[in-house]
Amino acid sequence: MSEEGEALLEEAENRRRRKIGLIAAGMVGGAAVAITAVAAPFVLPAMRKICLPYVPATQEQVGNVFKLLQGRSGTLVDLGSGDGRIVIAAAKQGFRAVGYELNPWLVWYSRLSAVRHGVFGKARFYRRDLFKANFAELDNVVIFGVPQLMPPLEEKLSRELQRSAKVVACRFSFPTWMPSQTIEAGVDSVWAYEAKDIVMRYLWED
Repeated sequence: MSEEGEALLEEAENRRRRKIGLIAAGMVGGAAVAITAVAAPFVLPAMRKICLPYVPATQEQVGNVFKLLQGRSGTLVDLGSGDGRIVIAAAKQGFRAVGYELNPWLVWYSRLSAVRHGVFGKARFYRRDLFKANFAELDNVVIFGVPQLMPPLEEKLSRELQRSAKVVACRFSFPTWMPSQTIEAGVDSVWAYEAKDIVMRYLWED
């Protein structure tokens, strides 16, 4: 084959490789966009005031929460309820279970999950900013927070909780409250607080 023919073949092969590369890049880029579109609603911050990202609770965390709620009943509210697993577990244990979550995608996902677990109507989910919610009638409160969330939430709960309420904090404890019970388990640690102690302290300091 002449040098000119070899050059033409080489150029054709180079064009073919460039085309394959562009197609592959397009496929990878399209897949990345699709994954981002699906995943983004679940990792967006759940609260407006404080960046509270969606991080699913582990089975150990869920178990630890309910160890500290043994013997309790009534209303249970999970603040920033994410995918709804705490609320669904609470409904299965007989609590009047409610989840407050600002991310609408997670609210709808949780409602579908409640149907799948057979507790639709027993586990309820609302799109609600926890700083605009009223906690005066709650019996049990669960929060998977972040450090910057805990001080303002501590103040709000101190003002609004009824004396018989109980609060369980997961991953991060409240900055000044003294827990009545603790399960130390690394990232799965949980702390329980009795509202009667919190409210009395708040009234005394106020």
